[in-house]
Amino acid sequence: MQDETPPADLLVILRHAPHGSSWLKEGLDVALVAAAFDRRVTLLFMGEGITALLEGQQAGPLGQKGTAATLAMLEMYDIDSLLVEERGMDELGLTSEQLMLPVRRVADAEIPGLLADHALVLNF
Repeated sequence: MQDETPPADLLVILRHAPHGSSWLKEGLDVALVAAAFDRRVTLLFMGEGITALLEGQQAGPLGQKGTAATLAMLEMYDIDSLLVEERGMDELGLTSEQLMLPVRRVADAEIPGLLADHALVLNF
């Protein structure tokens, strides 16, 4: 007998820059694995995590790869709900056109609702 419960929604919050730690890569990996198991995944890029979406990333000082290759795989895994923190975009002086993928900007006031709307929230 199969479980008829629909897949739980997963919100992955990415707060760290692409280089300097493994947090961002680990968060993206978790999102891909969850999507491979038919979970609906939403990614929310906040603060320095937004920089992962910038074009033209090079290897980091310790040889860390950029995130462009992983981000390119999101579509193959049906991860198409990409959100960016509006305040973070403004603080970094970025526009949506500078990012490699289409995103929806979310205001600070929307974030509590996003957290409440997802069965599972993971912070990276």
